[in-house]
Amino acid sequence: MVGPEKKRRKTRTLAELVPGAMGEALAAQGFAGSEILLRWNDIAGPDLAARCEPVKLAWPRGKAEGRDREPATLHVQVESAFALDLQMQSAVIVERINRYFGWRCVGAIKPKQGPPVRRKPQPRKPEIQLAPEEEARIRGLTSGVEDERLAEALQRLGRAVSASKRR
Repeated sequence: MVGPEKKRRKTRTLAELVPGAMGEALAAQGFAGSEILLRWNDIAGPDLAARCEPVKLAWPRGKAEGRDREPATLHVQVESAFALDLQMQSAVIVERINRYFGWRCVGAIKPKQGPPVRRKPQPRKPEIQLAPEEEARIRGLTSGVEDERLAEALQRLGRAVSASKRR
């Protein structure tokens, strides 16, 4: 006789959990998904993203649903001194958002002057120190990678894997 089957819990990523936990709060501000918030640094660029942040996505009332509706207006809280920068780059930012989503979901950016809510920066983990020959081996493995940021990320991953093997 076989006993009752146990339910297996599948390990879920943070990206799978955020929509359930934050979905209602984001939807109240017009964000059906959190991608604009999560990718704001890439969308606006690091310099401008440090000075502003998206506040809400305002959709036109009474229009069609989904991709057939009129595009939304993205409200962005921006430091007063950088409002002009945001305004000058707004067409590029709108294009980046729409390209990311694959449809014209944002039509305009409306700046709101004032200090953006500052999130506490994540504390940086100390750099892992390895033996010089191990460092050289990791750099050699990533020497063929053309994208500098990707090569650095792969080297950090290699250091972490090497350090975990030593433990």
